[in-house]
Amino acid sequence: MTVPDLPAVGLRWTARLAILVLLAIGAASVWHWRAALDPTTITAAIGRYPAAPFAFLAVHIVASLLFIPRTLLAIVAGLLFGVGWGVAWAATGSIAGAVAGFLVARFVNSDLVDLRRLGPVVGTVERGGWRAVAVLRLIPVIPHSLANYALGLTQLPLAPYALGSLLGQLPLTIAYVDLGAGGQRLMLGSANWFEPTLIGLAALSLSLLIPAIARRRVR
Repeated sequence: MTVPDLPAVGLRWTARLAILVLLAIGAASVWHWRAALDPTTITAAIGRYPAAPFAFLAVHIVASLLFIPRTLLAIVAGLLFGVGWGVAWAATGSIAGAVAGFLVARFVNSDLVDLRRLGPVVGTVERGGWRAVAVLRLIPVIPHSLANYALGLTQLPLAPYALGSLLGQLPLTIAYVDLGAGGQRLMLGSANWFEPTLIGLAALSLSLLIPAIARRRVR
């Protein structure tokens, strides 16, 4: 029988507790200053940096950990980078944030709680792999950060989780980036704001229709 390394165990528990405390403080701070979290303010803050894409990715990862809606960051990406690069950076940031939340939850839990005992839904998600994750991501009412942490508590491997997150998040990402790009062109007085706005609305409608169609097929 192996004897547990008590100092190492204590260090792991201290690290887990510290992460939870930092996340709680960060989430409370975000809630307190939520009025300042509007797309134009965030765009002005990030746009000052020469390495704006990397600053955007860093902000996106932190935002994903602190329950800031990713739709807000997708609009910021459209305002900052336009349609093409906006979708690329927003999708990258969304996946980076999703993976960060997934790994944080997995580290903090570390087999402490077996969610499979709590109901059949967890087992269904684990068996469904990336497809189940993609369908879950297509449901717009499920908060991005909450899904990240919840899926991190399951036994899903990281690769299927990341793939399903990318595919499931893409329609809403495209929608809000296009809406942000349309808003940017409108604010600048450009005449070609209607096309990205129309694409954004179409992608948003599609993202709302797909879960309804999927539920009907399952029934």
